[in-house]
Amino acid sequence: MNQNIKETYYGKKIDTSNILNIEDASRLINGKKTIVVTGVTGQDGSHMIDFLLKNTDYLIFGGVRRLSVYNHENIRHIKSDRFYLINFDLTDSHAIARTVEKLQPDYFINFAAQSFVASSWDFSRQTWHTNSTAVLDILEAIRLYKPSCRLYQAGSSEEFGNVQYSPQDENHPLKPRSPYGASKAASRQLVKVYRESYGIYAIQGWLFNHEGIRRGEEFVTRKITKNVARIFNAIKNKEDFSPLELGNIEAKRDWSDAEDFVEGVWMMLNQDKYNPNYSGEPKEYIFSSNETHTIKEFAEKAFKYAGIEGEWVGEGEHIMFINKDKKTLIQINPKFYRPAEVELLLGNSNKAREELNWKPKISFDNLVEKMVKWDIEKYKS
Repeated sequence: MNQNIKETYYGKKIDTSNILNIEDASRLINGKKTIVVTGVTGQDGSHMIDFLLKNTDYLIFGGVRRLSVYNHENIRHIKSDRFYLINFDLTDSHAIARTVEKLQPDYFINFAAQSFVASSWDFSRQTWHTNSTAVLDILEAIRLYKPSCRLYQAGSSEEFGNVQYSPQDENHPLKPRSPYGASKAASRQLVKVYRESYGIYAIQGWLFNHEGIRRGEEFVTRKITKNVARIFNAIKNKEDFSPLELGNIEAKRDWSDAEDFVEGVWMMLNQDKYNPNYSGEPKEYIFSSNETHTIKEFAEKAFKYAGIEGEWVGEGEHIMFINKDKKTLIQINPKFYRPAEVELLLGNSNKAREELNWKPKISFDNLVEKMVKWDIEKYKS
């Protein structure tokens, strides 16, 4: 088995001994059904692992880059003899092919991506390679080595971009307004080509914004709740604090809880089980809450659930959210505006609700409250 290996990440020692190489991983199969999930240290991947361990008896391999293991908080709680980490790099086409060839997965669930829209402008080439080219490599590996493998490729509401109508359904044209959105729209076309040309069960769902306690801190919802926790702690200790800085607070999003979406992903991968009218041709579905809220509303509710009341004063870029002591809780910083903003994303997930019997269980208010209370509890812990 893998020997104890120590690697350095910006001067920090990391134990990578629990990450298997593909040869060692393949020896564990012994006729078992297998699933490969990428991006398991992230929000969606880690929730997917939790769901699969609870609801299936498959052997699960979680793909991680060696240097992503320094941030494995989202999977630290998992203790199972059916879950193993494997070394997996989306930028290495040979490694992708070898993974499919050796592990012969029954399902391949790809959550790994450069998924931060704002960063896609600064790292457009990396975004394209990770989100588009790598998907082609996965599809080709499945075609060559395991054509019966079912692939789920994570899609995004950002593919719609310059929206033509609201709410957006599965027939809405793809008009992305960011390198991230464009990369996801491209991978959707690749998935469609391989599904139609080779009969591969390959699908890419549209996941509208989904958040939770495992959301990365670079995303605006987690940025808000983490800063609310910081300000809450400062007020409690009668300390000075700097305000939360945001960009376009009028941007609207359709927010759901990530835990609701991973169940939908599994349903989409097994339409022959969950759709009583399944025709033999897998469909792609939208998952959304079917309601929209502004960033301004999310932030205001976050302070409310922390027990901090406030009011908005000013207009435009000079608008501020202040508390009863006239201290600024939120202020606008133009540097957080995107070059091309998607003003309104609102999903219509009725098709998934009707055909798969899927529906979200956690409301917007419950989501905000859960995230705020989690970050307050974990602040400096």
